[in-house]
Amino acid sequence: MSARPPFAEFLQKGVVVFDGPMGTEIYRHHVFTNRCFDELSLSEPKLIRQIHQDYCDAGAEVLTTNTFGANRPRLEKYGLGERLEAIIRAGVRLAREAADQADRPVYVAGSIGPLGAAARDEDAQQRLILEQVDVMAEAGVDFILFETQPNREALELCARAMQERPSVPYVLSAAVYEDGESASGETVERLLAPLAEELPQPVAWGLNCGSGPHGMLGAVDQALKFVRRPLIVQPNAGTPKEVENRRIYYCSPEYFAEYGKRYVQLGAAAVGGCCGTTPEHIRALCETIKPLTRARTKPILVSPAGQAELKTPVPVADRSRFASRLARGRWVASVELVPPRGYNLEDIVTKSRLLHRHGVDAVNIPDGPRASSRISPLITADRIQREAMIEVILHFCCRDRNLIGMQADLLACAACGVHNILFVTGDPPKLGNYPHATGVFDTDSIGMVQVQKRLNQGVDLGGQSIDPPTAAFIGVGLDPTALDQERELDRFRQKVEAGAEFAITQPVFDPDALLRFLDRVQQYNIPIIAGIWPLASLRNATFMKNEVPGVIIPDWVMDKMASVSSRDDQWKMGVEIARQAVERVRDRVAGIQVSAPFGKSEIALAVIEGSSP
Repeated sequence: MSARPPFAEFLQKGVVVFDGPMGTEIYRHHVFTNRCFDELSLSEPKLIRQIHQDYCDAGAEVLTTNTFGANRPRLEKYGLGERLEAIIRAGVRLAREAADQADRPVYVAGSIGPLGAAARDEDAQQRLILEQVDVMAEAGVDFILFETQPNREALELCARAMQERPSVPYVLSAAVYEDGESASGETVERLLAPLAEELPQPVAWGLNCGSGPHGMLGAVDQALKFVRRPLIVQPNAGTPKEVENRRIYYCSPEYFAEYGKRYVQLGAAAVGGCCGTTPEHIRALCETIKPLTRARTKPILVSPAGQAELKTPVPVADRSRFASRLARGRWVASVELVPPRGYNLEDIVTKSRLLHRHGVDAVNIPDGPRASSRISPLITADRIQREAMIEVILHFCCRDRNLIGMQADLLACAACGVHNILFVTGDPPKLGNYPHATGVFDTDSIGMVQVQKRLNQGVDLGGQSIDPPTAAFIGVGLDPTALDQERELDRFRQKVEAGAEFAITQPVFDPDALLRFLDRVQQYNIPIIAGIWPLASLRNATFMKNEVPGVIIPDWVMDKMASVSSRDDQWKMGVEIARQAVERVRDRVAGIQVSAPFGKSEIALAVIEGSSP
């Protein structure tokens, strides 16, 4: 058993992972729904204990007791009202056993669901709530979790009941649906509004159940604009389908985890699962979001006594041909080519030669995009520059190396003459084909910009002199359609202050969104290059719109792609849409980076040559 600080304190230390549902896991083990699930802690303790253990093994840091419906009115429907205390104590004991055997702090939340149609007068309702709270507190829960509460009235009822037990920490969590409202039509602002000052305050607020990962996103965004306490988010695994009289959820663990990452990026303090999620969803969630806490940190640049003197960096215009064009205000065009999964580089070099012959300024080489394993991007960049005679913009992510390794690779870039570097934080390994790989994330893109700036001044991480200094042209990523615009703006400001000298946006399908974002960053005097992704087909567009979180494709784009039927006409339409986007933003950006869908450089060239000034 590992020592545990109070849960409120633990919430402040980093992102916390809750478990998933007990009810749907019991159902998944073929227990009939006409049984009292809460009573299974007495009659089927091995099953309940194993479910807790599965969640704990998956990485959950909070286990929720099997007591969601263990209030007297609900138990009396099964003739179990007099066994309330025994049922709750057994539920707490089984969760506590699993938590205490972990080699890390694992908390036990006492689950209390809605009373339902219970006693009518409030005093009687509060007594029913306190009956559960008292048994749970005595049995050893770390806090009370009032979950899936249907409306503001129910939330306030729980808070008023807790006036009688001010020393017991508790969380209030409301159910919200796809429209971001409760079943009775109350908004998130109404549901999670601050409680009256005389009431004991919850250690956190929560949103759970009612909607899937995507549907919950808007509610989380709204809540974090006004909630002043930590927010816990526990969506369902999408919308269930009826298959042979069973409710089946189709949301994959990877899809669920990707949305968990987005909740954390918005500012959620904890994420878990509700109906339909499984230990595998929690495992994916844990492996995806736990590194994000570290990814936010910046490196501590050591400054020992006698640190080497900073040198004057090489002028931007002298660092590369690409940097020179941007420094002179010339329009630039680059194409993104993804390195192969094997080690044969002939195809990507051939495509790069073609791009060079057509006047493209640079080739962008991603670094393990979507957490995939591919040949070293630096080796790829070196071969392309030597054999295709075209400069490379090397993407450099923070996922796979520690700070020492990353500094070594930056020096290798300088030795190879790869001077255009775009720093990105990188996707967590769980999103790729190697989910059990470890993400390092010693720092994020902001921290690496700082490191590269110092190397350009002739000083390494340890304060030692390097001679000559590196001459990297420092780039960063930018997401104009980020859901949390304020966070994206703040991070861009930090990147510029750290030393960023140019930026490339994520692919933008809505030119208006990019133009609005550019209006808000015009005070930062660095060139911004627009990311353009020509859609290859209607199927490609549909997949990206519906299955790739964070990609926003307007309906008018989908309508245009659907207006033609043949594959040939569809890729031509995709090119035309991309060209129109370029024309809309041309006067506001320094150039374009065009992705080559499925490695088809001819499609990227069609966009560039059809959009040439």
